[in-house]
Amino acid sequence: MELIKNIKKNTILLLFLTIIILYIILKDDLKEIILAIKNINYFYIIIAIILYFLSISIKGYITYKSVNNKEKLSLKEAIKHKIITQFFNGITPFSSGGQPMEIYMLTQHGISSSKATSIIIQNFIFYQTALVIFGILAVIYNARFHIFSSIPILRRFVLLGFSINIIVIIVLYMIILSKKQVKKLLKSTIHLLTKLNIVKNEEEKVTKYTEKLEEFYNCSKELRQKKKLLISGIILNFIGLVFLYIIPLFIAYALNDFTSLNIANTLTASAYVLIIGAFIPAPGASGGIEYGFIKFYSHFLPKVILNTTLLIWRFITYYLGMITGALLINFEKKGK
Repeated sequence: MELIKNIKKNTILLLFLTIIILYIILKDDLKEIILAIKNINYFYIIIAIILYFLSISIKGYITYKSVNNKEKLSLKEAIKHKIITQFFNGITPFSSGGQPMEIYMLTQHGISSSKATSIIIQNFIFYQTALVIFGILAVIYNARFHIFSSIPILRRFVLLGFSINIIVIIVLYMIILSKKQVKKLLKSTIHLLTKLNIVKNEEEKVTKYTEKLEEFYNCSKELRQKKKLLISGIILNFIGLVFLYIIPLFIAYALNDFTSLNIANTLTASAYVLIIGAFIPAPGASGGIEYGFIKFYSHFLPKVILNTTLLIWRFITYYLGMITGALLINFEKKGK
């Protein structure tokens, strides 16, 4: 019942945010946007949709290879799981609902909960590593060619989002390579936070997070022995990000704008937008991610094309996945 209540609450919040965002985008250019959509080239829209589902399918393939048991989980089922998680990611803050749901679905296919948790943690490490590498390349490209003007608030958002991702990936690899050092750091951090009256019950918190640390360490053991799996997982996630990040280019093409964007600028702008979206607490990072998209892509696209691209991009990369995931839930194996 609690899960249903949270879903309803987040869905209402999401609808509220969506209405506000649509109003802001459409209020000044409604006629022009409708005209642009009427003249759309659906060939490029189809390409954009295919790229989106390819990016999800790559994640499904990684899960399929990690399970390494065709009898328990087929490639088709693994991809379906990833699409279903788009619904749970979409209605929860920080996309936090997809991973528990995927663990549950894996257990319904006869995979132990410990193995399922291990697979999801591995996939998170692959994805986070690819995300940070992509972010570093985007920052280097922008520093070299100065494609974005210096906007203080955006610079702070990007710096904050990028820092969070960097810290997460450093901690992940520290746990994998040096558990003892991370334990010491964890205890010192909790002790400091207790002294600052930010955290209470120091011993209880140390015990709780030490157990989680041990669980993560045990789940990541396989990666230390299977370096090929680690490298291939990172490369495949990187390719998946390319597919996802390039989508605005094909939407611009669909709107008959073939000159405003190029591949490098599109990949860099998308990377910056998703970096900002990583720490927006609303479901789907709604509000923040649209703001980032408009601010970064306004360097390249005229206003009407920009707003129309945003609407279509958001539908393909967010709402379409949620709708498809919600429909596929009805075809998932039923468990207790």
